[in-house]
Amino acid sequence: MCPRIRSVCFLTIAIFFLPIVATRLPAQYPQPGPERVYAIKAGKLVDPEKGTTEANQIIVVRGKKIEAVGASVPIPSDAKVIDLTKSTVLPGLFDAHTHLCMTLKKERDGNSYFITTLLDPTPYRAIEGVANARDMLAAGFTTVRDVGNAGNYADTALREAIERGLVPGPTMINAGRIIAPYGGQFHLQPEKRDLATPEYAFADTHDEMIKAIRENIHYGATVIKIVVDDQKYMYNSDDIRFMVEEAHRDGLKLAAHCWTRAGAHNAAEAGVDSIEHGHMMTNEDLQLAKKNHVVLVGTDFTESAAREGGFPDLHRVFVDRLKRAYQIGVTMAFGSDAFVYVPGETRGTQAAEYVDSWVEAGVPAKDTLRAMTMNAARLLGVDAERGAIRPGLAADIIATPENPLDNIQTVRKVSFVMKEGSVFKNE
Repeated sequence: MCPRIRSVCFLTIAIFFLPIVATRLPAQYPQPGPERVYAIKAGKLVDPEKGTTEANQIIVVRGKKIEAVGASVPIPSDAKVIDLTKSTVLPGLFDAHTHLCMTLKKERDGNSYFITTLLDPTPYRAIEGVANARDMLAAGFTTVRDVGNAGNYADTALREAIERGLVPGPTMINAGRIIAPYGGQFHLQPEKRDLATPEYAFADTHDEMIKAIRENIHYGATVIKIVVDDQKYMYNSDDIRFMVEEAHRDGLKLAAHCWTRAGAHNAAEAGVDSIEHGHMMTNEDLQLAKKNHVVLVGTDFTESAAREGGFPDLHRVFVDRLKRAYQIGVTMAFGSDAFVYVPGETRGTQAAEYVDSWVEAGVPAKDTLRAMTMNAARLLGVDAERGAIRPGLAADIIATPENPLDNIQTVRKVSFVMKEGSVFKNE
């Protein structure tokens, strides 16, 4: 049989059997059904914004949203009752600095995530992101901002899979490719100039900056992330201000990675939406950030996180800056930057551990909790949709054994997780 005739025959057979096969295959996406109704009996209900606790509250959830909250709210006849009378209930937590689609394996990569990006292809990293997203949700993080290092837009694929209900995970704000001066965060060789792409989008002129921002938006980024200063050359305040204006014009916020004092000063002067890390910031830089309404996402490494990351001496530097930033009154949002594989830990348990640094810096529990909820929600631009337990907002609800306003460490022991009206965890 000639190839053309054979192809026609195969095509005819395929078309004939397609309707039969299609009727037997399960639907690709979850199908809509009746709205689920829950009535949560909360022994204690915390409002992180006000720093207050109410006893014996009823939360009615219908579908994906909170319908009513109060002590005397009637329980609908069709509601499934969830008894959390012995727990403290609060809004889901936020991590404003994650890298779900990257995991550094020290035995293989040393402490160089450059090696990680070379060895783990984008498809693998998307699957890795699924596992990390699941673990973040299990730890009580119902919303995250993923700030890049996701290969060729694995983070966009992960966000879309979560939004379509294919995989469980937090609500995601994702950065796509990180925009940076030539070289990004790596040192390249002349013979191997492409090894930092697609991890980074190099942009050294204003035209290149516009193109990088628009390409990111086109491929699904919902926040813009720039690296200010990981080379001998860095973005000046005019460069950064230009990118802030372009991102805002397109409806996105801009986060700036700043590892040096000079880089953080430039970012604060330019009025970025958030400075990431910023551990070398002086009091003058922190005052400037406060004046320009810049949120600090300090990624304040615990002693163990700093040791696992290969820079143990930086722990005390982070804690000192965290203490000074709090005293000065800089608005802060919680972010972990956890990305190293640690045996016995998940991405979620690692992230929650970062409250240790806030305790060490003397930040009161109410302000730490606010950084993990409403401060982060406002930074991410989702505060009109989630971040509090109020009628009309998304039903992102968690429970802890103790009241985090009394003991912030209890957020490391989340026992119940509801994400948009679906119960993910109920121990």
